[in-house]
Amino acid sequence: MIYSLPASDQLVDQADIIDGVPLLEIQRIDLRQPDNPAVGVSLQRVIVLTQTCDLVQKKTNRAVVAQVFDAAELVRVGIVKESDVRGPIRAARVWGVYFLPQPREANLPEMIVDFRHVQSIPLHVLELLCQAGHRRARLLCPYREHLAQHFANTYCRIGLPMTYETD
Repeated sequence: MIYSLPASDQLVDQADIIDGVPLLEIQRIDLRQPDNPAVGVSLQRVIVLTQTCDLVQKKTNRAVVAQVFDAAELVRVGIVKESDVRGPIRAARVWGVYFLPQPREANLPEMIVDFRHVQSIPLHVLELLCQAGHRRARLLCPYREHLAQHFANTYCRIGLPMTYETD
């Protein structure tokens, strides 16, 4: 079993998949008035990335979340190829994204987590959404650790300005 279905009164935890989370996006900015950007809000599915220990020990009042997309929808609109979903994305060999198999318990599709779409959300907002039944599933150990490792690898890479020259 990869997922659990936590009760609505359980605390927010790492690897919770939550629907309807309001995410902000700066749509336009006028450099003459940079303190007044045009901001949009959309309700999205996310997965909580903040470590369980930080949430349980109340070391934060915010949680880092990444946006979660329906894999079939990304294929349908041409963002990814089905062969990439079935191959390198599923095998966790693609930088910045992570495959989540279909949780039959939660009636969700196969999903792709996009680590390039992350935000910090007030914890009380996530708690309210979970209490209202928006938490869809929770990824269990060791799968959540695998997700966390892939997230860490996305941001701890050391890129070189150019490849080494060889003779």
